[in-house]
Amino acid sequence: MPVDARKSSVARKVRSLGGQLIRRWGLVPAGTPDGVGEDENLVGRPWPFEVMVYFADTTEAIYQIEQWYRVFESLDAEHRVVVVTRDSRTARSIRDGSMLEVRTIARAETLDDILGRSKTKLILYVNHNPENFGALRFGNLLHVSLMHGDSDKIVTVSNQTKAYDFSFVAGRAAVERMARYATLFDADERCIPVGRPQLDEQAREREAVTLSRPTDDRPTVLYAPTWEGGQPSAAYGSVATHGAAIVRAILDDGRFRLIYRPHPLTGVRDAAYGDGDSTIRDLIRRAQDELPEVGHTVDGDGDLAVAFGHADVLICDVSGVAMDWLATGQPLIVTLPTADVVVARSALTDLVPRLPAGDMDGLPNLVARELDEDPTGAERRALQEFYLGDTTPGASTRRFIEACERLFRIRDTEVARVAIGELPGEKSVEPRETND
Repeated sequence: MPVDARKSSVARKVRSLGGQLIRRWGLVPAGTPDGVGEDENLVGRPWPFEVMVYFADTTEAIYQIEQWYRVFESLDAEHRVVVVTRDSRTARSIRDGSMLEVRTIARAETLDDILGRSKTKLILYVNHNPENFGALRFGNLLHVSLMHGDSDKIVTVSNQTKAYDFSFVAGRAAVERMARYATLFDADERCIPVGRPQLDEQAREREAVTLSRPTDDRPTVLYAPTWEGGQPSAAYGSVATHGAAIVRAILDDGRFRLIYRPHPLTGVRDAAYGDGDSTIRDLIRRAQDELPEVGHTVDGDGDLAVAFGHADVLICDVSGVAMDWLATGQPLIVTLPTADVVVARSALTDLVPRLPAGDMDGLPNLVARELDEDPTGAERRALQEFYLGDTTPGASTRRFIEACERLFRIRDTEVARVAIGELPGEKSVEPRETND
Protein backbone atom coordinates (compact mmCIF):
# COMPACT_ATOMS: atom_id res chain seq x y z
CA MET A 1 0.00 0.00 0.00
CA PRO A 2 1.43 3.44 -0.90
CA VAL A 3 2.57 5.60 2.01
CA ASP A 4 -0.18 8.22 1.42
CA ALA A 5 -2.86 5.54 1.39
CA ARG A 6 -1.55 4.04 4.65
CA LYS A 7 -1.59 7.49 6.26
CA SER A 8 -5.16 8.07 5.07
CA SER A 9 -6.28 4.69 6.46
CA VAL A 10 -4.65 5.38 9.83
CA ALA A 11 -6.28 8.83 9.96
CA ARG A 12 -9.72 7.34 9.33
CA LYS A 13 -9.23 4.81 12.10
CA VAL A 14 -8.10 7.51 14.51
CA ARG A 15 -11.12 9.68 13.67
CA SER A 16 -13.43 6.70 14.10
CA LEU A 17 -11.90 5.79 17.46
CA GLY A 18 -12.05 9.42 18.55
CA GLY A 19 -15.71 9.63 17.60
CA GLN A 20 -16.48 6.47 19.57
CA LEU A 21 -14.73 7.81 22.67
CA ILE A 22 -16.52 11.16 22.41
CA ARG A 23 -19.88 9.36 22.22
CA ARG A 24 -19.07 6.96 25.04
CA TRP A 25 -17.89 9.74 27.31
CA GLY A 26 -21.05 11.78 26.68
CA LEU A 27 -19.14 14.67 25.07
CA VAL A 28 -21.34 14.95 21.96
CA PRO A 29 -22.65 18.53 21.52
CA ALA A 30 -26.23 19.23 22.59
CA GLY A 31 -28.70 18.55 19.82
CA THR A 32 -26.53 15.87 18.18
CA PRO A 33 -27.53 12.20 18.69
CA ASP A 34 -24.72 10.33 20.41
CA GLY A 35 -25.18 7.23 18.25
CA VAL A 36 -24.50 4.89 21.17
CA GLY A 37 -26.76 2.08 20.01
CA GLU A 38 -27.75 -1.42 21.05
CA ASP A 39 -27.22 -2.68 17.50
CA GLU A 40 -25.01 -5.66 18.35
CA ASN A 41 -27.70 -7.11 20.59
CA LEU A 42 -30.52 -6.46 18.11
CA VAL A 43 -29.20 -7.71 14.78
CA GLY A 44 -30.52 -11.11 13.73
CA ARG A 45 -33.42 -11.07 16.14
CA PRO A 46 -37.08 -10.29 15.43
CA TRP A 47 -39.06 -8.29 17.94
CA PRO A 48 -42.72 -8.60 18.99
CA PHE A 49 -43.74 -4.96 18.53
CA GLU A 50 -46.62 -4.07 16.21
CA VAL A 51 -46.06 -0.34 16.62
CA MET A 52 -42.81 1.60 16.50
CA VAL A 53 -42.51 5.20 17.69
CA TYR A 54 -39.54 6.78 15.91
CA PHE A 55 -37.94 9.61 17.90
CA ALA A 56 -34.62 10.74 16.46
CA ASP A 57 -34.15 13.78 18.72
CA THR A 58 -31.94 14.40 21.71
CA THR A 59 -33.13 15.26 25.22
CA GLU A 60 -33.65 18.96 24.37
CA ALA A 61 -36.82 17.92 22.51
CA ILE A 62 -37.97 15.27 24.97
CA TYR A 63 -41.05 17.37 25.82
CA GLN A 64 -42.40 16.49 22.36
CA ILE A 65 -42.72 12.81 23.18
CA GLU A 66 -43.33 13.11 26.93
CA GLN A 67 -46.93 14.18 26.39
CA TRP A 68 -47.56 10.90 24.55
CA TYR A 69 -46.21 8.54 27.23
CA ARG A 70 -49.53 7.61 28.84
CA VAL A 71 -51.24 7.32 25.45
CA PHE A 72 -48.55 5.00 24.12
CA GLU A 73 -48.76 2.94 27.30
CA SER A 74 -52.50 2.52 26.76
CA LEU A 75 -51.85 1.40 23.18
CA ASP A 76 -49.09 -0.93 24.37
CA ALA A 77 -51.55 -2.68 26.68
CA GLU A 78 -53.36 -3.93 23.56
CA HIS A 79 -50.69 -3.81 20.85
CA ARG A 80 -46.99 -3.96 21.70
CA VAL A 81 -45.17 -0.63 21.27
CA VAL A 82 -41.46 0.17 21.10
CA VAL A 83 -39.80 3.58 20.99
CA VAL A 84 -36.73 3.74 18.75
CA THR A 85 -34.19 6.49 19.43
CA ARG A 86 -30.81 7.40 17.97
CA ASP A 87 -29.46 8.75 21.25
CA SER A 88 -28.76 6.74 24.40
CA ARG A 89 -29.38 9.77 26.64
CA THR A 90 -32.83 10.19 25.15
CA ALA A 91 -33.51 6.49 25.65
CA ARG A 92 -32.61 6.75 29.35
CA SER A 93 -34.92 9.72 29.78
CA ILE A 94 -37.85 7.92 28.14
CA ARG A 95 -37.27 4.83 30.27
CA ASP A 96 -37.17 6.98 33.41
CA GLY A 97 -40.44 8.74 32.54
CA SER A 98 -42.50 5.90 31.15
CA MET A 99 -43.15 2.15 31.17
CA LEU A 100 -42.41 1.89 27.44
CA GLU A 101 -39.92 -0.41 25.77
CA VAL A 102 -37.08 1.64 24.26
CA ARG A 103 -34.30 0.66 21.84
CA THR A 104 -31.42 2.82 20.60
CA ILE A 105 -30.40 2.02 17.02
CA ALA A 106 -27.34 3.74 15.59
CA ARG A 107 -27.01 2.04 12.19
CA ALA A 108 -29.52 2.07 9.34
CA GLU A 109 -28.79 -1.54 8.45
CA THR A 110 -29.86 -2.62 11.95
CA LEU A 111 -33.32 -1.21 11.40
CA ASP A 112 -33.49 -2.95 8.01
CA ASP A 113 -32.60 -6.27 9.63
CA ILE A 114 -35.10 -5.98 12.48
CA LEU A 115 -38.07 -4.76 10.46
CA GLY A 116 -37.43 -7.46 7.86
CA ARG A 117 -37.86 -10.09 10.57
CA SER A 118 -40.63 -8.57 12.67
CA LYS A 119 -44.39 -7.99 12.58
CA THR A 120 -44.22 -4.21 12.96
CA LYS A 121 -46.99 -2.57 10.93
CA LEU A 122 -47.13 1.04 12.02
CA ILE A 123 -44.56 3.76 12.69
CA LEU A 124 -45.61 6.87 14.62
CA TYR A 125 -43.80 10.22 14.64
CA VAL A 126 -44.25 13.13 17.07
CA ASN A 127 -42.35 15.76 15.06
CA HIS A 128 -40.95 16.57 11.61
CA ASN A 129 -37.29 15.88 12.38
CA PRO A 130 -35.42 15.41 9.05
CA GLU A 131 -34.00 12.20 10.53
CA ASN A 132 -37.50 10.71 10.28
CA PHE A 133 -36.62 9.79 6.71
CA GLY A 134 -34.42 7.07 8.14
CA ALA A 135 -37.65 5.22 8.97
CA LEU A 136 -39.99 6.67 6.32
CA ARG A 137 -38.16 4.72 3.61
CA PHE A 138 -39.91 1.46 4.61
CA GLY A 139 -42.80 1.04 2.19
CA ASN A 140 -44.29 -2.07 3.78
CA LEU A 141 -45.32 -0.17 6.91
CA LEU A 142 -47.75 2.70 7.39
CA HIS A 143 -46.34 5.98 8.66
CA VAL A 144 -48.41 8.31 10.82
CA SER A 145 -47.65 11.86 11.91
CA LEU A 146 -48.92 12.67 15.41
CA MET A 147 -47.02 15.87 16.18
CA HIS A 148 -46.97 17.26 19.74
CA GLY A 149 -50.00 19.51 19.88
CA ASP A 150 -52.60 21.09 17.63
CA SER A 151 -52.37 24.81 16.89
CA ASP A 152 -52.62 27.48 14.23
CA LYS A 153 -48.84 27.53 13.78
CA ILE A 154 -47.48 27.04 10.28
CA VAL A 155 -45.96 23.69 11.29
CA THR A 156 -49.46 22.19 11.49
CA VAL A 157 -49.97 22.88 7.78
CA SER A 158 -46.39 22.17 6.76
CA ASN A 159 -45.69 20.55 3.43
CA GLN A 160 -43.69 17.98 5.44
CA THR A 161 -47.01 16.39 6.41
CA LYS A 162 -47.19 14.90 2.91
CA ALA A 163 -44.30 12.56 3.75
CA TYR A 164 -46.56 10.45 5.96
CA ASP A 165 -49.35 8.10 4.91
CA PHE A 166 -51.75 9.58 7.45
CA SER A 167 -51.90 12.26 10.11
CA PHE A 168 -53.75 11.79 13.38
CA VAL A 169 -55.26 15.17 14.24
CA ALA A 170 -57.34 16.43 17.12
CA GLY A 171 -60.60 17.51 15.51
CA ARG A 172 -62.40 18.64 12.42
CA ALA A 173 -60.73 22.06 12.76
CA ALA A 174 -57.34 20.53 11.93
CA VAL A 175 -58.73 18.80 8.84
CA GLU A 176 -60.23 22.03 7.56
CA ARG A 177 -57.02 23.92 8.34
CA MET A 178 -55.00 21.47 6.24
CA ALA A 179 -57.56 21.54 3.44
CA ARG A 180 -57.44 25.35 3.37
CA TYR A 181 -53.69 25.91 3.57
CA ALA A 182 -51.98 22.80 2.15
CA THR A 183 -51.64 22.44 -1.62
CA LEU A 184 -52.17 19.14 -3.42
CA PHE A 185 -53.16 17.40 -0.19
CA ASP A 186 -56.38 15.46 0.36
CA ALA A 187 -56.99 16.37 3.98
CA ASP A 188 -60.25 14.44 4.27
CA GLU A 189 -58.55 11.27 3.09
CA ARG A 190 -55.26 11.52 4.95
CA CYS A 191 -56.19 13.26 8.23
CA ILE A 192 -57.84 11.10 10.87
CA PRO A 193 -59.39 12.97 13.84
CA VAL A 194 -58.74 11.11 17.10
CA GLY A 195 -59.19 13.95 19.60
CA ARG A 196 -56.46 14.86 22.08
CA PRO A 197 -55.81 11.67 24.08
CA GLN A 198 -53.49 13.63 26.38
CA LEU A 199 -56.52 15.49 27.71
CA ASP A 200 -57.91 12.26 29.20
CA GLU A 201 -55.06 12.18 31.71
CA GLN A 202 -54.91 15.95 32.04
CA ALA A 203 -58.57 16.12 33.09
CA ARG A 204 -57.93 13.78 36.03
CA GLU A 205 -54.79 15.59 37.11
CA ARG A 206 -56.39 19.03 36.70
CA GLU A 207 -59.33 18.02 38.89
CA ALA A 208 -57.00 16.79 41.65
CA VAL A 209 -54.96 20.01 41.55
CA THR A 210 -58.06 22.20 41.55
CA LEU A 211 -59.21 20.55 44.77
CA SER A 212 -55.89 21.43 46.46
CA ARG A 213 -55.48 25.06 45.33
CA PRO A 214 -54.00 27.70 47.66
CA THR A 215 -56.33 29.27 50.21
CA ASP A 216 -55.60 32.80 48.92
CA ASP A 217 -58.79 33.63 47.03
CA ARG A 218 -57.39 35.85 44.29
CA PRO A 219 -57.78 34.45 40.75
CA THR A 220 -54.74 33.00 39.01
CA VAL A 221 -53.40 34.09 35.64
CA LEU A 222 -51.32 31.52 33.76
CA TYR A 223 -48.87 33.05 31.27
CA ALA A 224 -47.63 30.19 29.07
CA PRO A 225 -45.78 31.54 26.01
CA THR A 226 -44.23 29.44 23.27
CA TRP A 227 -40.58 29.62 22.17
CA GLU A 228 -39.02 31.72 19.42
CA GLY A 229 -39.45 29.02 16.78
CA GLY A 230 -36.96 27.32 14.52
CA GLN A 231 -37.19 29.95 11.78
CA PRO A 232 -38.49 33.53 11.45
CA SER A 233 -41.74 32.40 9.81
CA ALA A 234 -42.58 30.46 12.98
CA ALA A 235 -41.66 33.16 15.54
CA TYR A 236 -44.95 33.15 17.45
CA GLY A 237 -43.34 33.61 20.88
CA SER A 238 -44.04 36.66 23.03
CA VAL A 239 -41.33 36.40 25.69
CA ALA A 240 -39.06 38.96 24.01
CA THR A 241 -41.84 41.30 22.81
CA HIS A 242 -44.67 41.09 25.34
CA GLY A 243 -43.42 39.02 28.25
CA ALA A 244 -41.94 41.47 30.76
CA ALA A 245 -44.75 43.97 30.13
CA ILE A 246 -47.42 41.30 30.69
CA VAL A 247 -45.80 40.17 33.92
CA ARG A 248 -45.29 43.71 35.26
CA ALA A 249 -48.91 44.63 34.51
CA ILE A 250 -50.30 41.56 36.31
CA LEU A 251 -47.95 41.82 39.30
CA ASP A 252 -48.35 45.59 39.75
CA ASP A 253 -52.14 45.43 39.61
CA GLY A 254 -52.32 43.26 42.72
CA ARG A 255 -55.63 41.53 42.00
CA PHE A 256 -54.16 38.31 40.62
CA ARG A 257 -51.74 35.49 41.32
CA LEU A 258 -49.36 34.81 38.41
CA ILE A 259 -47.94 31.52 37.15
CA TYR A 260 -45.30 31.80 34.45
CA ARG A 261 -44.69 28.64 32.45
CA PRO A 262 -42.03 29.14 29.76
CA HIS A 263 -41.57 26.79 26.83
CA PRO A 264 -38.67 24.33 27.40
CA LEU A 265 -36.76 25.69 24.38
CA THR A 266 -37.06 29.37 25.29
CA GLY A 267 -33.84 31.17 24.36
CA VAL A 268 -32.09 28.30 22.57
CA ARG A 269 -32.08 30.10 19.21
CA ASP A 270 -32.59 33.78 20.01
CA ALA A 271 -30.71 35.41 22.90
CA ALA A 272 -33.43 38.06 23.21
CA TYR A 273 -35.80 35.35 24.41
CA GLY A 274 -33.30 34.17 26.98
CA ASP A 275 -32.91 37.75 28.21
CA GLY A 276 -36.68 38.20 28.31
CA ASP A 277 -37.08 34.99 30.28
CA SER A 278 -34.46 36.15 32.80
CA THR A 279 -36.23 39.49 33.25
CA ILE A 280 -39.56 37.76 33.86
CA ARG A 281 -38.02 35.43 36.43
CA ASP A 282 -36.41 38.39 38.23
CA LEU A 283 -39.75 40.22 38.37
CA ILE A 284 -41.48 37.17 39.84
CA ARG A 285 -38.65 36.58 42.31
CA ARG A 286 -39.00 40.13 43.66
CA ALA A 287 -42.76 39.74 43.89
CA GLN A 288 -42.30 36.50 45.83
CA ASP A 289 -40.00 38.27 48.29
CA GLU A 290 -42.42 41.17 48.77
CA LEU A 291 -45.64 39.15 49.02
CA PRO A 292 -44.79 35.48 49.64
CA GLU A 293 -48.35 34.68 50.71
CA VAL A 294 -49.74 35.36 47.21
CA GLY A 295 -47.89 32.50 45.55
CA HIS A 296 -46.58 34.02 42.33
CA THR A 297 -44.41 31.35 40.77
CA VAL A 298 -42.40 30.06 37.81
CA ASP A 299 -43.60 26.64 36.72
CA GLY A 300 -40.65 25.24 34.81
CA ASP A 301 -41.30 21.52 35.13
CA GLY A 302 -44.03 18.98 35.45
CA ASP A 303 -47.27 18.29 33.68
CA LEU A 304 -49.09 21.14 32.00
CA ALA A 305 -52.29 19.87 33.62
CA VAL A 306 -50.96 20.92 37.02
CA ALA A 307 -50.57 24.52 35.86
CA PHE A 308 -53.99 24.33 34.23
CA GLY A 309 -55.48 23.10 37.49
CA HIS A 310 -54.22 26.15 39.36
CA ALA A 311 -55.25 28.71 36.74
CA ASP A 312 -58.46 30.65 36.08
CA VAL A 313 -57.43 32.42 32.88
CA LEU A 314 -54.71 31.76 30.31
CA ILE A 315 -52.56 34.23 28.43
CA CYS A 316 -50.60 32.44 25.70
CA ASP A 317 -49.30 32.71 22.16
CA VAL A 318 -50.51 31.02 19.01
CA SER A 319 -49.64 27.48 20.10
CA GLY A 320 -50.97 24.10 21.11
CA VAL A 321 -51.41 25.34 24.69
CA ALA A 322 -54.41 27.40 23.55
CA MET A 323 -56.11 24.37 22.04
CA ASP A 324 -55.60 22.19 25.12
CA TRP A 325 -56.84 25.01 27.37
CA LEU A 326 -60.06 25.09 25.33
CA ALA A 327 -61.09 21.88 27.10
CA THR A 328 -61.16 23.68 30.46
CA GLY A 329 -63.93 26.04 29.30
CA GLN A 330 -62.17 28.97 31.00
CA PRO A 331 -61.22 32.39 29.55
CA LEU A 332 -58.37 32.70 27.05
CA ILE A 333 -56.31 35.65 25.77
CA VAL A 334 -53.91 35.11 22.84
CA THR A 335 -50.99 37.39 22.02
CA LEU A 336 -50.61 38.97 18.60
CA PRO A 337 -47.18 38.20 17.08
CA THR A 338 -45.04 41.17 16.09
CA ALA A 339 -42.96 39.21 13.60
CA ASP A 340 -44.03 38.52 10.02
CA VAL A 341 -45.31 35.01 10.72
CA VAL A 342 -47.96 32.87 9.10
CA VAL A 343 -51.00 32.26 11.29
CA ALA A 344 -53.66 29.91 10.01
CA ARG A 345 -56.75 32.00 10.66
CA SER A 346 -59.30 30.07 12.67
CA ALA A 347 -62.59 30.39 14.50
CA LEU A 348 -60.82 30.41 17.86
CA THR A 349 -58.25 33.10 17.14
CA ASP A 350 -60.98 35.20 15.52
CA LEU A 351 -63.09 34.85 18.67
CA VAL A 352 -60.82 35.41 21.67
CA PRO A 353 -59.19 38.72 22.71
CA ARG A 354 -55.83 39.33 21.00
CA LEU A 355 -53.06 41.07 22.89
CA PRO A 356 -50.66 43.26 20.87
CA ALA A 357 -47.23 44.27 22.11
CA GLY A 358 -46.87 47.77 23.52
CA ASP A 359 -49.16 49.45 26.00
CA MET A 360 -50.29 46.95 28.68
CA ASP A 361 -52.13 49.46 30.87
CA GLY A 362 -55.46 47.91 29.96
CA LEU A 363 -54.41 44.29 30.46
CA PRO A 364 -55.47 43.90 34.13
CA ASN A 365 -58.96 45.20 33.36
CA LEU A 366 -59.17 42.93 30.33
CA VAL A 367 -58.27 39.95 32.52
CA ALA A 368 -60.83 41.03 35.12
CA ARG A 369 -63.53 41.38 32.47
CA GLU A 370 -62.77 37.95 31.03
CA LEU A 371 -62.97 36.42 34.50
CA ASP A 372 -66.13 38.23 35.58
CA GLU A 373 -68.12 38.27 32.35
CA ASP A 374 -66.42 35.78 30.02
CA PRO A 375 -68.15 37.34 27.01
CA THR A 376 -67.00 34.65 24.55
CA GLY A 377 -67.47 31.69 26.90
CA ALA A 378 -70.50 30.14 25.23
CA GLU A 379 -68.93 30.40 21.77
CA ARG A 380 -65.63 28.92 22.97
CA ARG A 381 -67.33 25.98 24.61
CA ALA A 382 -69.30 25.39 21.41
CA LEU A 383 -65.96 25.03 19.60
CA GLN A 384 -64.61 22.30 21.89
CA GLU A 385 -65.79 19.37 19.80
CA PHE A 386 -64.80 21.09 16.54
CA TYR A 387 -61.21 21.43 17.78
CA LEU A 388 -60.82 18.51 20.19
CA GLY A 389 -63.45 15.94 19.34
CA ASP A 390 -65.19 14.08 22.15
CA THR A 391 -63.62 15.30 25.43
CA THR A 392 -65.39 12.73 27.57
CA PRO A 393 -62.58 11.20 29.69
CA GLY A 394 -61.22 8.15 27.93
CA ALA A 395 -62.94 8.76 24.59
CA SER A 396 -59.92 10.13 22.74
CA THR A 397 -57.58 7.37 23.93
CA ARG A 398 -60.05 4.75 22.74
CA ARG A 399 -60.43 6.51 19.40
CA PHE A 400 -56.64 6.67 19.03
CA ILE A 401 -56.27 2.93 19.60
CA GLU A 402 -59.12 2.11 17.22
CA ALA A 403 -57.55 4.32 14.54
CA CYS A 404 -54.28 2.40 14.90
CA GLU A 405 -56.15 -0.88 14.58
CA ARG A 406 -57.91 0.35 11.45
CA LEU A 407 -54.54 1.22 9.93
CA PHE A 408 -53.23 -2.25 10.76
CA ARG A 409 -55.96 -3.65 8.51
CA ILE A 410 -55.33 -1.12 5.76
CA ARG A 411 -51.61 -1.90 5.86
CA ASP A 412 -52.23 -5.66 5.62
CA THR A 413 -54.52 -5.15 2.65
CA GLU A 414 -51.98 -2.96 0.88
CA VAL A 415 -49.05 -5.33 1.53
CA ALA A 416 -51.11 -8.24 0.15
CA ARG A 417 -52.03 -6.19 -2.94
CA VAL A 418 -48.41 -5.29 -3.65
CA ALA A 419 -47.29 -8.91 -3.13
CA ILE A 420 -49.47 -10.14 -6.01
CA GLY A 421 -48.86 -7.12 -8.21
CA GLU A 422 -52.37 -5.68 -8.29
CA LEU A 423 -53.01 -2.06 -9.10
CA PRO A 424 -54.88 0.04 -6.52
CA GLY A 425 -58.61 -0.36 -6.92
CA GLU A 426 -58.50 -3.73 -8.68
CA LYS A 427 -59.92 -5.28 -5.54
CA SER A 428 -62.11 -3.72 -2.94
CA VAL A 429 -60.30 -2.64 0.20
CA GLU A 430 -61.69 -1.77 3.57
CA PRO A 431 -63.58 1.54 3.25
CA ARG A 432 -62.34 4.46 5.28
CA GLU A 433 -64.58 5.39 8.17
CA THR A 434 -66.04 8.86 8.13
CA ASN A 435 -64.73 11.29 10.72
CA ASP A 436 -67.69 13.64 10.95
